[in-house]
Amino acid sequence: MIRILLAEDQVMIRQGLRFMLETDPGIRVTGEANNGKEAIALCEKQFFDIAVLDIRMPEMDGIEAAKIIHDRWPNMRLLILTTFDDNDYVMNALKIGVNGYLLKNGDTESLIRSIKSAFAGGLSIEDQIAAKVMPVLLGKQEKKAEKNEPDPSLTPRERIILTCIGEGLNNREIADKLALSVGTVKNYVTQILNKLELRDRTQLAIYAISHHLV
Repeated sequence: MIRILLAEDQVMIRQGLRFMLETDPGIRVTGEANNGKEAIALCEKQFFDIAVLDIRMPEMDGIEAAKIIHDRWPNMRLLILTTFDDNDYVMNALKIGVNGYLLKNGDTESLIRSIKSAFAGGLSIEDQIAAKVMPVLLGKQEKKAEKNEPDPSLTPRERIILTCIGEGLNNREIADKLALSVGTVKNYVTQILNKLELRDRTQLAIYAISHHLV
């Protein structure tokens, strides 16, 4: 069972999202909050697998709440709830290391798919959002790199796994594709993060794309 914390200040939207998510028998919204402060308070009282946070909320927005949750409960997955016009907010959220973005007007299938991808350790970005923010992110990444080639210290296996991450595969999917255990894939991901001095899977995906591994 995937336990969801849903933070959204508009009650009707929150209720609609809950109904859509719980059409899947493996997902339950076990906590609801009106803002970031309430979301953090709930995290202190009970365990959640994933926090779904609206970007724009009163008292404390989703970006600030995501940063605090990520720092205090690093194993909790984070999904940002956004609209198509929230690009600046999305760019800030990327720096935190969230596991994906959900559009408020998304369909049930895409919402559930994003939840399951995040739970499995994958990165899920709606196509409409990716189309607008990825060119900006890639431009910034390329400016930091003197050469547009992957770090030479990466082994062939590490490059393959980095490519898989750039394609949006989660650890289980990578393990199945390469005939490895999930634990082995996790170890490789940690090694790659250390070598590239990156913080999270989001940055790995951006690195893979900007260095033409995808």
